[in-house]
Amino acid sequence: MNILVCIKEIQNPELPSELFRVDEVKKQLIFFPNASLVTSPFDAQAIEAALRIRDSMSDTKITLITLGPSGSQAALKRGLAMGADAGILVSDSHAQSSDPFETVRKLCHAIRDAGDFDLIITGRQAADFDAGIVGCGMAEVLGIPVLAFARSVRVANGRVVVERVLDDGFETVETPTPCLVTVSNELGEPRKASLRSTMQAAKKPIVTVKAIEVDETQGRRTRERLFIPSRNTDCEMFSQSTPGDIAREVTARLAATRMI
Repeated sequence: MNILVCIKEIQNPELPSELFRVDEVKKQLIFFPNASLVTSPFDAQAIEAALRIRDSMSDTKITLITLGPSGSQAALKRGLAMGADAGILVSDSHAQSSDPFETVRKLCHAIRDAGDFDLIITGRQAADFDAGIVGCGMAEVLGIPVLAFARSVRVANGRVVVERVLDDGFETVETPTPCLVTVSNELGEPRKASLRSTMQAAKKPIVTVKAIEVDETQGRRTRERLFIPSRNTDCEMFSQSTPGDIAREVTARLAATRMI
């Protein structure tokens, strides 16, 4: 089985919120200087899902693919250290400014050029903008079925079987290959790379291909605004002496603001 796993390198979502900056003019995220970038956590779980399939099916190849500048090779190397077999960097210095639909078209073009595949696995969404568009968009462009929000993925009798997360429970569905699966955080923690596997990763192949130029007349979306919401908090002290008086005053204030 040939599995492709799409991953994205992002600014660490665990950074303190006061370090988060955006350029409101360019409508872009400003990366915190000297902070290490990380693989989106949902994408690390997508790698884990592929590795679990290979644990049960030895004749399985896992190829990672990412869209980004040359430095994004670091994300591929982390995935190779986890146990993936090869990596593809779709080189694009403007990846951070690409809208999700551009990203979909660029990745799909590279995937078609990479050859036949049986399964594509992505995270349910990237942990920077949390849009959740790319995975399902790729399935639409490639013309293959998509199974979203998977907490487990396995292959049985040549078909992909997924247990999906629903608002009120779970459901098990299956589809023939080729197909695409988006993985939810309910899959569980991804495995850690050992020192030995990290050293072995240095010998695994990474192919760099140039991203295609996307025709902006093909429905390019534009970001209207990117900003950090302002949070203004007013605090007012009540001087009433009894709990009953305080309750009446609070109720009156809420009624005046039409909150009740």
